[in-house]
Amino acid sequence: MSLPDSYFNQVQVLLEKARATNAATLKKLGASIGASVAKGGVIHTFGSGHSEVIGREIIGRAGGLVCVSGLYDTTGGFIENLVGYGTKLAERYDRLHGLRAGETIIVISNSGKNSSPIEVALYAKKNGLQVVGLTCVEMSRTAQTVHPDGKKLHELADDVLDNCGTRGDAIVAVAGDVRAGPTSTIVGTLLLNLLSLEIIDWLKANGHPLPILRSQNLPGAIEYNRSLAEKYKGRLSRALA
Repeated sequence: MSLPDSYFNQVQVLLEKARATNAATLKKLGASIGASVAKGGVIHTFGSGHSEVIGREIIGRAGGLVCVSGLYDTTGGFIENLVGYGTKLAERYDRLHGLRAGETIIVISNSGKNSSPIEVALYAKKNGLQVVGLTCVEMSRTAQTVHPDGKKLHELADDVLDNCGTRGDAIVAVAGDVRAGPTSTIVGTLLLNLLSLEIIDWLKANGHPLPILRSQNLPGAIEYNRSLAEKYKGRLSRALA
C-alpha cells in the first residue's frame, strides 16, 4: 500500500474513533457553551505553535459562530516553554478583549505538556472561565510536563477533547522508526467543528438567535456579518497573519 493510501485509510478510522470517543463530552459542552453564547458570551481559543492552526479553524469562519476569538502567540510557539510567558499572553489578551467568568476557552496542545498552554488554562480557570483542553491524551499521559507545577493540560482542564492520536502525532510507518502523516490537525478541526454544531444545535433547540457567519462571497453577507459582530465590538481579536 502506498504511503498516501495508508494515511487516508488510517485517518478515516481515526476520525470515526475520535467522534465516538468525544460524543458525550461534545454534547455536554454544546449545552454549557450554548448557554453562555445565548447570554452574549465569547468563546476563546489558544494554541501555541502548530496548534494555533486548529483554533483558527473556527474563528471568523463562514458557517461558524461569530463569537469566537483567538489568543495568539506572536512568537509562533518559539518560546512556549519560557515559564511565565503564557501568563503574560493571557493577561494582555484579557486587558484587550476580556476573559470573563462564565465564558469558555479552548486550549489546544497535542502533547499537553508545554508551559504556555498550561499557563493560559490556569489563568482562565482563576478568572472563572470554563477550560476545554483539546489534546492527545495518550501522549500527554506519558510526556513529562515542562511547567513547574507538574500539571498537564488534560489534568487541569474542566473538560477534555481527545484527538485519539499517538505519541509523536505521525501515524504512517516510512522506514525503521521514521513516521510521517500527522493527525492532530485534521482530527482537531473536526472536533471543533462538531463542537460548533453542537452549540448551534442547542441554541436552535432552545429558541435562541443563531449568530452564524455567512460567506462574504454571497450577496449581502459582509453587511450581515458586520451586524452580527456589532454586539461583540472590542471583544474579538484579529488574526496576526
